[in-house]
Amino acid sequence: MRHMHRVRGFTLIELVITMAVLAVGLLVAMPSIGVWLDNTRIRSAAEGLQAGLQTARMEAVRRNQSVSFYLVSLTNGSTMDNSCALSSSSGSWVINTSSPAGKCGNASILGSRAIGSSSSGVKISAGSSSNTSDKTAVGTAATTTTFDGLGRLDTTSSPLNRVRITGPKTDTTYLDLMVIVETGGGVRICDPRSSIQTNDPRKC
Repeated sequence: MRHMHRVRGFTLIELVITMAVLAVGLLVAMPSIGVWLDNTRIRSAAEGLQAGLQTARMEAVRRNQSVSFYLVSLTNGSTMDNSCALSSSSGSWVINTSSPAGKCGNASILGSRAIGSSSSGVKISAGSSSNTSDKTAVGTAATTTTFDGLGRLDTTSSPLNRVRITGPKTDTTYLDLMVIVETGGGVRICDPRSSIQTNDPRKC
């Protein structure tokens, strides 16, 4: 005679305990997941700014004329339109031979990317600094960088040459990044933390 084995399932109490343990685990993990996502957005914004600056430089060399990179704010952070204004606290940018303020949606614009701080969840601080010993100094607020026909930074005015990108909350420690534009026209991303060793290539 064959014996039937009864398969035992979960009881309601076991299920409730399991769900409670999972909920506690999620509550513990949520803050670190949030910071990780913000750090990912910081990296993405920095790389987007670096790409825009490099594109402006290459366009200046290709045309053999001055081409500028502008930081612009937008009414809708995800759409490039004519509501734009120059802003040192936005991650959206436009490449053009003249100021795009109020005309970012025009077809004549050479290049653009809408990655405004409101839509990307990061804080942008852009400026002009001549402090070569402290690459983490943003300096005075600036919105525009111009490259000449040789791809060099036009320093006749106060060019945007430092951008600091951090997360949205003031009470949270993020892996901030800096975008540096060198006088020769090179653009790089670096880590502004003082804990980074001097010989580390990531250090500002």
